Amino acid sequence: MALVIAGERSGVGKTTVTLTLLASLRRRDRQVQSFKVGPDYIDPMFHQHVTGRACRNLDPVLTSQAYVQQCFARHSQLSEYALVEGVMGLFDGVSSLDISHLSFAKDKGQRTNDKGQITDFASTAHIARLLDLPVVLVIDCSRLSGSVAAIAHGYRSFDPRIKIAGVVLNRVGSDRHLSLLKDSLEPLQLPILGVMRRQDNITIPDRHLGLVPTAELPELNALIDRLADLGDTCFDWQRLLALLKSEPLSFSTSSCLSPSFPVRIAVARDRAFNFYYQDNLDLLQQLGAELVFWSPLEDAAIPQDIQGLYFGGGFPEVFAQQLSENTSVRDAVKMAILKGMPTVAECGGLMYLCEQIIDFEGKSWPMAGVLPTSAVMGGRLTLGYRRAVALQDNLLVKANTTVYGHEFHRSHLTLTPTQPLFKTSRYDCEENMGCEGWGLPANVHASYVHLHWGESREIPQQFLKECLKVASSGTWI
Repeated sequence: MALVIAGERSGVGKTTVTLTLLASLRRRDRQVQSFKVGPDYIDPMFHQHVTGRACRNLDPVLTSQAYVQQCFARHSQLSEYALVEGVMGLFDGVSSLDISHLSFAKDKGQRTNDKGQITDFASTAHIARLLDLPVVLVIDCSRLSGSVAAIAHGYRSFDPRIKIAGVVLNRVGSDRHLSLLKDSLEPLQLPILGVMRRQDNITIPDRHLGLVPTAELPELNALIDRLADLGDTCFDWQRLLALLKSEPLSFSTSSCLSPSFPVRIAVARDRAFNFYYQDNLDLLQQLGAELVFWSPLEDAAIPQDIQGLYFGGGFPEVFAQQLSENTSVRDAVKMAILKGMPTVAECGGLMYLCEQIIDFEGKSWPMAGVLPTSAVMGGRLTLGYRRAVALQDNLLVKANTTVYGHEFHRSHLTLTPTQPLFKTSRYDCEENMGCEGWGLPANVHASYVHLHWGESREIPQQFLKECLKVASSGTWI
């Protein structure tokens, strides 16, 4: 048993409800493992800040259905309670016919359209079915009263395989408002597991790619304390604790990896670069790598005695001036890469390797200058899952290998690579999204496509093989 927090649509307060539950549980000294449906990086940062445990992403597009089950089974058993935050609305997913990647079972009874495509794949509902978990539905009540019953009834009856354990009524305005909501829901005999009033003093700031990450919020602990205060009084804890209790699951787990790559990888992690899947970092360590975390913003030099560089995504555009002014690090990164240092750079990391970043105000900030192009911030959002086919052998994958990733950025490059890494298409159809990714120098993998390595362990293995060559050649930077 564990619990899924789902919304009737995006923006109803799933993250606030989830953080309130987590904060109140931690105040009670309860050990809780959290999970997040989908490819999101920022919500898991908030989970981890509250629980002290790395949040795990459950995404069958980036991994597989089997991996989702294994990941949940492995990590939920390590805590007393487990909580899964959903994505978008309960039934909002993608459609797909890619049987080989997604390993569909014939008897799963997936919802399909007239083309045979699965229509709610990777949705919160899909994850709840995969893990056989009950769902708490968060409803934004700010602009409704009696209609709440129609919404709750519709969600409960739409897919009988989904077990709606109850509802949380969010943004309730007054006692009279609450009375109308309760009267409307009473005939459904659907438990009200929480009532959250409108909270003007509890807001999490956001910007162009979602919530502002935890490292940039100095008042975050005070906010979490207010959420814990709220959680102590707004939930039906007698019912919720029984639902949240984590029990051992029977899903088979993946075999352990044998450490075989004794190398040191410098992982950029600060306010500018913080988009990493914890599973990716775990895999590198399980394969024998030592991870050395450092800051291109604050440090005066890159770490010593390393054989690889890893730049995740993040917000380099927000800190472009500070990154640019740290010239010693920019020069050291460029020199290391030109000397042959194996380097993985995703999205924000790619931008840092460009000649410059041009911010939203049109100001230009010099970057590492490894890639002969500039990253320009703009209003257009590039968002979605990608199917990417490698056009050539590169640092991470061989030619013609298909990988599945996710893009989420508001920048574009002024020049496209002459020998791109990937030909990309939308995940749920054959729409061509063009070619992208930089693999020159050959020791670089720089791409806008974020990858989760959970079902593609050959990717970190290949990366560390190249790093081991640096170690064995005696090249220590």
